[in-house]
Amino acid sequence: MTDGFRERYGPWALVTGASEGIGESFARSLAARGLNLLLVARRAGPLDALAAELRAAHGIQVRTATADVARPDLLAVLDALAGGEEVGLVVHNAAFSALGPFLERSFADLQQVIDVNCRAPLAMAHHFGKKMAARGRGGIVLMTSLAGGQGTPMVASYAASKAFEIVLAEGLWDELRPAGIDVLACRAGATRTPSYEASRPRKKVPLMEAGPVVEEALAALGRQPVVVAGRLNRAVNFVMQRLLSRSAAIRFMGKHTRKMYE
Repeated sequence: MTDGFRERYGPWALVTGASEGIGESFARSLAARGLNLLLVARRAGPLDALAAELRAAHGIQVRTATADVARPDLLAVLDALAGGEEVGLVVHNAAFSALGPFLERSFADLQQVIDVNCRAPLAMAHHFGKKMAARGRGGIVLMTSLAGGQGTPMVASYAASKAFEIVLAEGLWDELRPAGIDVLACRAGATRTPSYEASRPRKKVPLMEAGPVVEEALAALGRQPVVVAGRLNRAVNFVMQRLLSRSAAIRFMGKHTRKMYE
């Protein structure tokens, strides 16, 4: 199984937002499958420590770049990091959320949401997708959210950006399949990560651990266009998308989010 995964998606995997949380778990899971890693994050310390640990534990090559994926020269940074190596798997995990009332956030913050959550995955899918198509194999994973299923007050721009990622992955799943490229949107719910804890939610909700989210995503890659990680999250998504009206789902999310953060 590990050899087959590496043959399909190796020899190198690129992971953004790799220094902690779900991105770190992706790095660990892919290292265990024998893939060499290109890891990108904004903080050098945790990123370099993770790289050293994975090199020692799995005997793989790991390269790192300290960069914000919102930067306009992102693709040049990633190409320099890859150095001509074949990137067979791209995982866009980096994300930015402008939490709070829409009109109280600066436009610069809202633009950052678009740059990180929409422009970056679009650019990476296009850039690396061309290279994968030329080789006839590869994979692209876009980490998205349950919030992308409907408008979500208090994180309106974030939810909209995650809807963009879902629909982008769905379209590319069908369009790129003939070229041998598997595309997946992984919709995560509340997950125990440093970023989630730093948001200081006032209301406790059931949390998934990052590891199971990643394993469900990797198991679904090549099998379906979208996966909702976690049994409880799938139940919630079913209720939101199938049983509630659109307006009721939006009001539910607004009430829930306000309780957590107002």
